Amino acid sequence: MSDEASDWIEMNFTVEANYAGWRLDKYLCEKIQRLSRTRVQRIIARELVAPRPMKPSTLLTPGLTFQLRRKMLPEPEVPAAHATTELFRDDALYVVNKPAGLPVHPSARYHHGTLVEQLKARYGDSLRADPAHRLDRETSGVLVCGQSSEVSRRLMAQFVGGGVKKEYLAVVEGQPTKDSFEVEAAIAEGTELIRIAVRIDEENGRSAKTRFQVLHRFERDRAKFAVVQCFPETGRQHQIRVHLQRAGFPLVGDKIYGPDPGYFDRFSKKCLEEEAWLKLRLKRHALHAWRLSLEHPMTKEALTFEAPWPDDLREFSGGYVP
Repeated sequence: MSDEASDWIEMNFTVEANYAGWRLDKYLCEKIQRLSRTRVQRIIARELVAPRPMKPSTLLTPGLTFQLRRKMLPEPEVPAAHATTELFRDDALYVVNKPAGLPVHPSARYHHGTLVEQLKARYGDSLRADPAHRLDRETSGVLVCGQSSEVSRRLMAQFVGGGVKKEYLAVVEGQPTKDSFEVEAAIAEGTELIRIAVRIDEENGRSAKTRFQVLHRFERDRAKFAVVQCFPETGRQHQIRVHLQRAGFPLVGDKIYGPDPGYFDRFSKKCLEEEAWLKLRLKRHALHAWRLSLEHPMTKEALTFEAPWPDDLREFSGGYVP
């Protein structure tokens, strides 16, 4: 068996100041959110490379560096690099239209097949592109990156401070009777079946509100659907998806908040049955980051970026174009 460097995946970590005093296993659960605490503890025992022995209960200090190093497994297939298209570029910003199916950052399952790694391979040292916000792997659309630490810091401040206006398009199961509606429901992390999912929890959750506008109603295979414009007023994880589920109109193709929450586990294990795929109707969840408006972090100019409605969602919705 080869011991070439390319046969290994290395994830490097440097503990940030805000994680001082955290247990090592809790820190890694925060950084690699797909993994359970038990799985993380096994990884620490088998894959940790550090300057001193460390256990799951080791308390962290800022600046501590370590690696997780494991043999490379075949990665799931992702869209080719040319599927990511540039929307805007200057000395401070790099904005792209991310295709569905492409993760943004490296993770336990994806190392080379990510937006960040594809941009490194394409541009080398000539472009620094640090994503300023998250898009789920299956969500397509506008993604804004900063090209320096200062730009990234200012972008993050805008996102956290509510200075960024985001508009999404979704294809949902069913047809809302009202042309506009809103969902205001607190969101908490974690569900009984899926650790990375969220749940509506008015006692323990954080406040969240999303407004919706119905753009198009249509039928397909004798079932009813709608194209809905989504205006999240807060920025919680999976907010649009869980709020649409609460309203009774889940995203087409959603393996977590759709017909059966067990779909996600079986999909992750590559054993999702054909009947489930028929109920999901699409290979990915039908959410697209359509439009994003912000203030240029350096010039203060008001900017709006828009990503075209993708072909798969246009085709599914009968050729409709917003």
